[in-house]
Amino acid sequence: PQAPSIRNDIRNCSADPPYLPPTATNTTARLASLRDIMRTNGVHAYIVPSTDAHMSEYISERDARLGWLTGFTGSAGTVVVTQDKAALWTDSRYWTQADRELDCNWELQRTTAIESIGMWILKVVPAEGNVSLDPFLFSIDTWNSYSRALHGSGRTLLPLETNLVDQAWGDQRPLPSSSEIYSLPAEFIGSSWQEKVAGIRQRMEQHVRHPTAVLLSGLEETAWLFNLRGDDIPYNPVFYSYTLLTNTAISLFVEQSRLSAAARQSLHSGCPGPLCVELQEYGQVSAHLRRYTQGNVTVWLGTEYTTYGLYRIIPQEKLLEENYSPVMTAKAVKNAQEQEMLRAAHVRDAVAVIQYLLWLEKTVPQGQVDEFSGAQHINALRWAQEHSRGPSFQSISASG
Repeated sequence: PQAPSIRNDIRNCSADPPYLPPTATNTTARLASLRDIMRTNGVHAYIVPSTDAHMSEYISERDARLGWLTGFTGSAGTVVVTQDKAALWTDSRYWTQADRELDCNWELQRTTAIESIGMWILKVVPAEGNVSLDPFLFSIDTWNSYSRALHGSGRTLLPLETNLVDQAWGDQRPLPSSSEIYSLPAEFIGSSWQEKVAGIRQRMEQHVRHPTAVLLSGLEETAWLFNLRGDDIPYNPVFYSYTLLTNTAISLFVEQSRLSAAARQSLHSGCPGPLCVELQEYGQVSAHLRRYTQGNVTVWLGTEYTTYGLYRIIPQEKLLEENYSPVMTAKAVKNAQEQEMLRAAHVRDAVAVIQYLLWLEKTVPQGQVDEFSGAQHINALRWAQEHSRGPSFQSISASG
């Protein structure tokens, strides 16, 4: 029988010396830096997720903390680092990729279950030890799951306001986006932002608990509500923002200098008055929420997109929580004009796909196309269509 061939595209940490493919990242210095900061803060274990502060499915380079720390570029994973161990949990889509990208500082855990992460933490963190994380990068549900996993074990789950990976990353961390936030052209707007705000306020009045405010954390919620778009995250027409919409006022937390003149004019068109959008800096949302919730108020939020960090600012008795905010449910229902625009966009995209299939029929028999050049070609055909802003995710191109 033939000896099994040794794969040279994945790491082999049991070899002497360990074998690393050229795709692996050396993370020794990054881990050493993080561990120094953990020691300074008295942290025994630190959990790093693959999400951002808005629970986005896709994230910007600036938010790719897990990717920077590990070298792993998959879209889903969780990392736990202690003083002498480091582990990555990810699902089966990414196991081979992780073995190509991780160096031997890392254990690969082939699951995503929080119970598994909790069991690992209980093994490596001594009783009375603390487990820290950035509460602004974890959903309410995920926080509760970790809390349950460690409950009664003597370990403390400790939220830290400063992000330790950001400290280790330092000035190498990519800068925030500075591109323009723009208003949608009039022909693409199903209804004005003022009409949308009126509709949400009507839902607040009709709700049995009469909430005084709606808090929006999902990036697409704010983009939809104000008919604004940006490109802070690849393949997603959104920008970093929060909104607090009350019965009488509207606060938009955003990097103000990035708003186009038309966007700013649109937001200020109702000033002064209940349809005046007050612009506040993006980083001020926690302080503003803290002040607002000192009054006799009720804040309505969707738990799917709100982080535990914001959630814990609001006293429980002043909270109205549902899975999705009223903006997310309103956004899900398309009016007649939006439906028509959706169909038209699909027709334009279908033209690009048909052109691509014709091109493939001609070029594949000549042996002139591979999966990568094929993906580049369909991207070019899509870009050539009117109104194109690019694909909604990286083309997944495969044959055979």
